[in-house]
Amino acid sequence: MLVDTFGRTATDLRVSLTDRCNLRCSYCMPPEGLDWLPKPELLTDDEVIRLVGLAVRELGVTEVRYTGGEPLLRRGLPEIVRRTAELSPRPQISLTTNGIGLDRLAAPLAEAGLDRVNVSLDTLDRETFKRLAHRDRLDDVLKGLAAAQDAGLEPVKINTVLMRGINDREAVPLLRYCLERGYRLRFIEQMPLDAQHGWTRKNMITADEILERLSAEFDLAPDEQHDRGSAPAESFLIGGGPETVGVIGSVTRPFCGACDRVRLTADGQIRNCLFATEESNLRDALRGGATDAELAESWRKAVWAKRAGHGIDDPSFLQPARPMSAIGG
Repeated sequence: MLVDTFGRTATDLRVSLTDRCNLRCSYCMPPEGLDWLPKPELLTDDEVIRLVGLAVRELGVTEVRYTGGEPLLRRGLPEIVRRTAELSPRPQISLTTNGIGLDRLAAPLAEAGLDRVNVSLDTLDRETFKRLAHRDRLDDVLKGLAAAQDAGLEPVKINTVLMRGINDREAVPLLRYCLERGYRLRFIEQMPLDAQHGWTRKNMITADEILERLSAEFDLAPDEQHDRGSAPAESFLIGGGPETVGVIGSVTRPFCGACDRVRLTADGQIRNCLFATEESNLRDALRGGATDAELAESWRKAVWAKRAGHGIDDPSFLQPARPMSAIGG
């Protein structure tokens, strides 16, 4: 098992398949983009499956989420999903995506074995979308959401980051949109993971502010019917339920004490925390002929060293050198 010194067990593996993205969201990267990882440094499809298989068979991982960058840009994604679904024991398989191209790939991915998707959507306004993402692709995202639902990739979850003075008035319209279509909305506090290192707490819309804005239009109550467990989102019943909305207060309401996640980057580095400043290189060991037992031991050591929390409120906090697109969600 992947256990740390605080008794937490990592069972949720986030696997980045690429650092590339076809959007330029301002809270992630600059408009001109970034210097992408050279292809030889990326794990091959076979290497991804070997490490994911090791995690599932030997290290207790029960959920695998493929992320990016934008994972739909990975040409071999359907085959990677298919091979993951063939693992024994079979893990739950999910995908975090910006939704561009999902209208074409939702059905093939569902057929390959994908269980569900999380789609990023920060606005329903075309001009705001262009301002945020520096691309005019809102219609593509909305088509992708509908295709995911049609393909049975449910619940279709939407992740929204509210930014002060940009889209912070859209909390209510976004929730209404999701309720009308059967999507499950989760608001996420903006985190210090942008490549520009321009994040400031004063510009962040907090969980309390999100709930205040939603409560002006909806009757919200904590969902006490279901145990939150290690889930990052606090769930709130809308009008007594059964519909819910989630709020992920990563900064102001950290859930580090129950964290069960570990990350594998597109270039084969293990990160035991989203905000880790150190990584463990499995790619070079794998390519150097390491056995599964040796790789598993390296993975265990990496997770064992996990800190108690991300420490954003600590004066000594340092933002990770890698931006979110290069870490994986």
